[in-house]
Amino acid sequence: MADDKANRGALVVVEGLDRAGKSSQCELLYRSLLDMNYKTKYIRFPDRSTPIGKQIDSYLRGQSQLDDHSIHLLFSANRWEVAQSIHDDINKGITVIVDRYSFSGAVYTAAKGNPNLSLHWAWQPEVGLPRPDLCLFLSISPEEAAKRGGYGVERYETDSMQTRVRNLFLSLLDLPHNDEICVIDAGRSVAEVAQDILEPVLECMKNVDSIGPLKKLGPWSFIPIGDN
Repeated sequence: MADDKANRGALVVVEGLDRAGKSSQCELLYRSLLDMNYKTKYIRFPDRSTPIGKQIDSYLRGQSQLDDHSIHLLFSANRWEVAQSIHDDINKGITVIVDRYSFSGAVYTAAKGNPNLSLHWAWQPEVGLPRPDLCLFLSISPEEAAKRGGYGVERYETDSMQTRVRNLFLSLLDLPHNDEICVIDAGRSVAEVAQDILEPVLECMKNVDSIGPLKKLGPWSFIPIGDN
Protein backbone atom coordinates (compact mmCIF):
# COMPACT_ATOMS: atom_id res chain seq x y z
CA MET A 1 0.00 0.00 0.00
CA ALA A 2 1.06 3.58 -0.56
CA ASP A 3 3.06 5.33 2.14
CA ASP A 4 1.46 8.69 2.98
CA LYS A 5 4.78 9.89 4.40
CA ALA A 6 6.46 9.94 0.98
CA ASN A 7 7.53 13.50 0.11
CA ARG A 8 8.11 13.07 -3.57
CA GLY A 9 7.41 10.64 -6.36
CA ALA A 10 9.93 8.66 -8.37
CA LEU A 11 10.86 9.18 -12.01
CA VAL A 12 10.89 5.75 -13.66
CA VAL A 13 11.97 5.41 -17.31
CA VAL A 14 11.45 2.31 -19.47
CA GLU A 15 13.78 1.89 -22.45
CA GLY A 16 14.51 -0.82 -25.01
CA LEU A 17 14.30 -1.87 -28.63
CA ASP A 18 11.16 -1.42 -30.69
CA ARG A 19 8.60 -4.17 -29.94
CA ALA A 20 10.36 -5.09 -26.69
CA GLY A 21 7.04 -4.60 -24.91
CA LYS A 22 7.74 -1.19 -23.37
CA SER A 23 4.27 0.28 -23.76
CA SER A 24 2.50 -2.86 -22.54
CA GLN A 25 4.76 -3.10 -19.50
CA CYS A 26 4.41 0.61 -18.72
CA GLU A 27 0.63 0.24 -18.79
CA LEU A 28 0.79 -2.82 -16.51
CA LEU A 29 3.12 -1.02 -14.11
CA TYR A 30 0.88 2.03 -14.09
CA ARG A 31 -2.20 -0.08 -13.29
CA SER A 32 -0.36 -2.04 -10.60
CA LEU A 33 0.74 1.12 -8.81
CA LEU A 34 -2.73 2.61 -9.00
CA ASP A 35 -4.17 -0.60 -7.54
CA MET A 36 -1.71 -0.18 -4.64
CA ASN A 37 -3.02 3.36 -4.11
CA TYR A 38 0.11 5.14 -5.31
CA LYS A 39 -0.29 8.45 -7.11
CA THR A 40 1.02 7.64 -10.57
CA LYS A 41 1.23 9.18 -14.03
CA TYR A 42 2.20 7.54 -17.33
CA ILE A 43 3.65 9.50 -20.27
CA ARG A 44 5.17 8.43 -23.59
CA PHE A 45 7.79 9.93 -25.85
CA PRO A 46 7.49 11.12 -28.44
CA ASP A 47 4.32 12.86 -27.32
CA ARG A 48 2.64 12.99 -30.72
CA SER A 49 -0.19 15.26 -29.56
CA THR A 50 1.88 18.46 -29.42
CA PRO A 51 2.80 20.60 -32.47
CA ILE A 52 6.36 19.27 -32.30
CA GLY A 53 5.07 15.75 -31.72
CA LYS A 54 2.94 15.92 -34.87
CA GLN A 55 6.01 16.75 -36.94
CA ILE A 56 7.82 13.80 -35.38
CA ASP A 57 4.86 11.50 -36.08
CA SER A 58 4.83 12.48 -39.74
CA TYR A 59 8.56 11.77 -39.97
CA LEU A 60 8.35 8.39 -38.23
CA ARG A 61 5.57 7.26 -40.54
CA GLY A 62 7.69 8.19 -43.57
CA GLN A 63 5.28 10.94 -44.60
CA SER A 64 7.90 13.70 -44.43
CA GLN A 65 11.66 14.10 -44.62
CA LEU A 66 13.84 16.04 -42.20
CA ASP A 67 17.56 16.54 -41.76
CA ASP A 68 18.98 14.11 -39.17
CA HIS A 69 20.16 16.98 -36.96
CA SER A 70 16.74 18.64 -37.13
CA ILE A 71 14.70 15.57 -36.22
CA HIS A 72 17.02 14.81 -33.31
CA LEU A 73 16.55 18.29 -31.90
CA LEU A 74 12.78 17.97 -32.35
CA PHE A 75 12.78 14.74 -30.34
CA SER A 76 14.72 16.52 -27.59
CA ALA A 77 12.44 19.58 -27.71
CA ASN A 78 9.47 17.24 -27.32
CA ARG A 79 10.95 16.07 -24.00
CA TRP A 80 11.68 19.62 -22.90
CA GLU A 81 8.02 20.52 -23.54
CA VAL A 82 7.00 18.45 -20.51
CA ALA A 83 10.13 18.73 -18.33
CA GLN A 84 8.56 21.25 -15.95
CA SER A 85 5.36 19.23 -15.57
CA ILE A 86 7.47 16.16 -14.67
CA HIS A 87 9.21 18.19 -11.96
CA ASP A 88 5.88 19.48 -10.68
CA ASP A 89 4.33 16.01 -10.54
CA ILE A 90 7.34 14.51 -8.76
CA ASN A 91 7.22 17.28 -6.15
CA LYS A 92 3.52 16.52 -5.58
CA GLY A 93 4.36 12.94 -4.66
CA ILE A 94 3.34 11.49 -8.02
CA THR A 95 5.48 8.70 -9.46
CA VAL A 96 5.96 9.33 -13.19
CA ILE A 97 6.43 6.39 -15.56
CA VAL A 98 8.05 7.36 -18.88
CA ASP A 99 7.94 5.18 -22.00
CA ARG A 100 11.20 6.12 -23.85
CA TYR A 101 13.38 9.02 -22.81
CA SER A 102 16.75 10.68 -23.44
CA PHE A 103 18.64 7.39 -23.72
CA SER A 104 16.55 6.36 -26.72
CA GLY A 105 16.88 9.82 -28.19
CA ALA A 106 20.67 9.73 -28.17
CA VAL A 107 21.03 6.09 -29.17
CA TYR A 108 18.61 6.12 -32.12
CA THR A 109 20.29 9.18 -33.61
CA ALA A 110 23.80 7.76 -33.20
CA ALA A 111 22.64 4.43 -34.69
CA LYS A 112 21.95 6.10 -38.04
CA GLY A 113 25.66 5.85 -38.79
CA ASN A 114 26.06 9.50 -39.77
CA PRO A 115 29.66 10.44 -38.78
CA ASN A 116 28.44 13.93 -37.82
CA LEU A 117 25.92 12.50 -35.33
CA SER A 118 27.97 10.90 -32.58
CA LEU A 119 26.54 9.66 -29.31
CA HIS A 120 28.41 12.51 -27.62
CA TRP A 121 26.74 15.12 -29.86
CA ALA A 122 23.31 13.54 -29.53
CA TRP A 123 23.43 13.68 -25.73
CA GLN A 124 24.09 17.41 -25.42
CA PRO A 125 20.45 18.63 -25.82
CA GLU A 126 19.41 16.26 -23.03
CA VAL A 127 21.60 17.94 -20.41
CA GLY A 128 19.39 19.58 -17.79
CA LEU A 129 16.32 17.38 -18.26
CA PRO A 130 14.99 15.53 -15.19
CA ARG A 131 17.25 12.58 -14.36
CA PRO A 132 15.47 9.25 -13.80
CA ASP A 133 15.63 7.68 -10.36
CA LEU A 134 15.39 4.32 -12.13
CA CYS A 135 15.85 3.32 -15.77
CA LEU A 136 14.58 -0.11 -16.79
CA PHE A 137 16.10 -1.45 -20.00
CA LEU A 138 14.00 -4.20 -21.60
CA SER A 139 16.57 -6.45 -23.26
CA ILE A 140 15.50 -8.46 -26.30
CA SER A 141 17.30 -9.52 -29.47
CA PRO A 142 16.35 -7.78 -32.73
CA GLU A 143 15.44 -11.20 -34.13
CA GLU A 144 12.96 -11.87 -31.33
CA ALA A 145 11.54 -8.33 -31.56
CA ALA A 146 10.96 -8.79 -35.31
CA LYS A 147 8.63 -11.73 -34.58
CA ARG A 148 6.23 -9.54 -32.65
CA GLY A 149 3.16 -7.94 -34.20
CA GLY A 150 3.45 -4.58 -35.94
CA TYR A 151 7.22 -4.75 -36.47
CA GLY A 152 8.45 -2.80 -39.50
CA VAL A 153 5.63 -0.24 -39.59
CA GLU A 154 7.83 2.73 -38.69
CA ARG A 155 11.07 4.13 -40.04
CA TYR A 156 13.49 2.72 -37.45
CA GLU A 157 12.09 -0.82 -37.38
CA THR A 158 14.68 -2.56 -39.56
CA ASP A 159 16.99 -5.39 -38.52
CA SER A 160 20.18 -3.42 -39.21
CA MET A 161 18.96 -0.32 -37.36
CA GLN A 162 17.73 -2.30 -34.37
CA THR A 163 21.04 -4.19 -34.14
CA ARG A 164 22.98 -0.91 -34.04
CA VAL A 165 20.54 0.49 -31.47
CA ARG A 166 20.95 -2.57 -29.23
CA ASN A 167 24.77 -2.38 -29.41
CA LEU A 168 24.73 1.30 -28.48
CA PHE A 169 22.33 0.70 -25.60
CA LEU A 170 24.64 -2.03 -24.30
CA SER A 171 27.64 0.31 -24.55
CA LEU A 172 25.80 2.85 -22.37
CA LEU A 173 24.98 0.18 -19.80
CA ASP A 174 28.69 -0.57 -19.47
CA LEU A 175 29.61 3.04 -18.70
CA PRO A 176 30.35 4.13 -15.10
CA HIS A 177 27.85 6.06 -12.97
CA ASN A 178 24.88 4.17 -14.39
CA ASP A 179 23.78 2.54 -11.15
CA GLU A 180 20.19 3.62 -11.73
CA ILE A 181 19.89 1.34 -14.80
CA CYS A 182 18.28 -2.08 -14.33
CA VAL A 183 18.34 -4.63 -17.18
CA ILE A 184 15.21 -6.76 -17.59
CA ASP A 185 15.03 -9.88 -19.78
CA ALA A 186 12.05 -9.02 -22.01
CA GLY A 187 12.07 -12.29 -23.93
CA ARG A 188 9.86 -14.08 -21.39
CA SER A 189 6.13 -14.03 -20.66
CA VAL A 190 4.37 -10.73 -20.07
CA ALA A 191 3.61 -11.69 -16.46
CA GLU A 192 7.21 -12.66 -15.69
CA VAL A 193 8.57 -9.42 -17.13
CA ALA A 194 5.95 -7.38 -15.26
CA GLN A 195 6.96 -8.95 -11.94
CA ASP A 196 10.65 -8.28 -12.57
CA ILE A 197 9.80 -4.65 -13.32
CA LEU A 198 7.53 -4.08 -10.33
CA GLU A 199 10.07 -5.20 -7.71
CA PRO A 200 12.84 -2.66 -8.46
CA VAL A 201 10.26 0.09 -8.99
CA LEU A 202 8.74 -0.44 -5.54
CA GLU A 203 12.23 -0.52 -4.02
CA CYS A 204 13.10 2.74 -5.77
CA MET A 205 9.90 4.39 -4.59
CA LYS A 206 10.57 3.27 -1.02
CA ASN A 207 14.03 4.84 -1.01
CA VAL A 208 13.47 7.89 -3.19
CA ASP A 209 13.14 10.38 -0.31
CA SER A 210 16.61 9.47 0.95
CA ILE A 211 18.02 10.38 -2.48
CA GLY A 212 16.89 13.97 -2.14
CA PRO A 213 15.30 16.23 -4.77
CA LEU A 214 15.00 15.08 -8.36
CA LYS A 215 18.35 15.51 -10.11
CA LYS A 216 19.11 16.70 -13.65
CA LEU A 217 20.80 14.84 -16.47
CA GLY A 218 24.42 15.93 -16.75
CA PRO A 219 26.96 15.84 -19.57
CA TRP A 220 28.41 12.43 -20.27
CA SER A 221 31.93 13.73 -20.71
CA PHE A 222 33.27 10.18 -20.55
CA ILE A 223 31.53 9.31 -23.85
CA PRO A 224 34.26 9.62 -26.54
CA ILE A 225 33.47 12.51 -28.90
CA GLY A 226 33.94 10.28 -31.92
CA ASP A 227 31.83 7.40 -30.55
CA ASN A 228 29.00 6.41 -32.90
